[in-house]
Amino acid sequence: MKRLTGNVATITRELREREWEQDFSDISRTVLDIITDVRKNGDAALVRLTKAFDGVDLTAFKVSDAEIDAAYKSVPDELISALETARKNIFDYHEKQKRSGFLDSEKEGIIRGMRVTPLDSVGIYVPGGTASYPSSVLMNAIPAKVAGVQKVVMVTPPDAHLNPAILAAAKMASVDEVFTIGGAQAIAALAYGTETIPAVSKIVGPGNIYVATAKREVFGQVGIDMLAGPSEILILADELANPAYLAADLLSQAEHDERARITLVTTSKSLIDATERALAEQISTLERKAICEVALQNGHFILAESISDMFQIANEIAPEHLEIQMDNPLLYLPQIKNAGSIFLGKFSSEPLGDYIAGPNHVIPTAGTAKFSSPLGVDDFTKRSSFILYSKEALQNEATDVITLAHSEGLTAHARAIQIRLEEE
Repeated sequence: MKRLTGNVATITRELREREWEQDFSDISRTVLDIITDVRKNGDAALVRLTKAFDGVDLTAFKVSDAEIDAAYKSVPDELISALETARKNIFDYHEKQKRSGFLDSEKEGIIRGMRVTPLDSVGIYVPGGTASYPSSVLMNAIPAKVAGVQKVVMVTPPDAHLNPAILAAAKMASVDEVFTIGGAQAIAALAYGTETIPAVSKIVGPGNIYVATAKREVFGQVGIDMLAGPSEILILADELANPAYLAADLLSQAEHDERARITLVTTSKSLIDATERALAEQISTLERKAICEVALQNGHFILAESISDMFQIANEIAPEHLEIQMDNPLLYLPQIKNAGSIFLGKFSSEPLGDYIAGPNHVIPTAGTAKFSSPLGVDDFTKRSSFILYSKEALQNEATDVITLAHSEGLTAHARAIQIRLEEE
């Protein structure tokens, strides 16, 4: 990992200069061609594209209830038990996010309010291969169901060895339909619909660069959750932190992706040295050692000048996952303005959030925590305002409305009010 030191401005400037830069224009063109094909040719395009990209001859897309039940029964009992614990915790946490609208009738003759209603339908993309995570099924489907979404559709790439835990998680989360289709073509199918796959109101879930690009391209036709980048962890640690814990948590995110962003910020040079040694000891035991090694090469040890600077750096980076491994971590919570998910204390390791604690693990990346939030119930609802005016109430406020309308040159607006005042 690279070492950075200096004041906040110097460090953040260097981090920005080291951002990943990549030209995605070729990918965008390919994705647009795929979307156009699916919109025009529907299921026939899905069959042809799946053969081309996945090497699979599809005869049917939909996974039957019998197949889902069989997959559930094939999953080891201990995994079912772990998924059930996660399901309950995720459900309980998101239940607390639910909110209702309001009705205000304080002014005579006027009723104002807001209704909160669920989306009609949601599509969940679940990656295949080594990124086939049943936890992501729960994290995406459960808040949608808590919000009251009636139809949740899951898509996942076809695979001769489709992870049965994915289907078990879908059953646990009450997913309504599952289709074995992946890539940009799956996103296009969810956005526009085909003969087999229904169009949805919003698409959520992680995927590769083709999936992310497709989500960006269909946004506007449907809603999307976010455009997620590589996984991130930033740890704030004082001299009392355990280097072995720090190394383990850094590696837990490094194993996701060679492009993962791994950062330790501290005022203690000796802690950086000890953590570097712990990383070298632990990495040799990991199955995804090669991925971790590349991610760590682009990671950062940041030696800050003060604790105050540590928090300024964290807020500037706005990480996906932020750990505070410091004495009395709750005291520092008010200093965090920008972070996706916050883990307080040496026993609140980030993987707890990935799997079991309950808060969502779909979290903003690449600094977008400065203006966005983790996936939650609000992402699966919409708000509608409403008003009801009596004639008397309209008369009381008509002059102001007419004045404002004329000031903007909108005479039809003014006439719509005036005509009601002229009624007998």
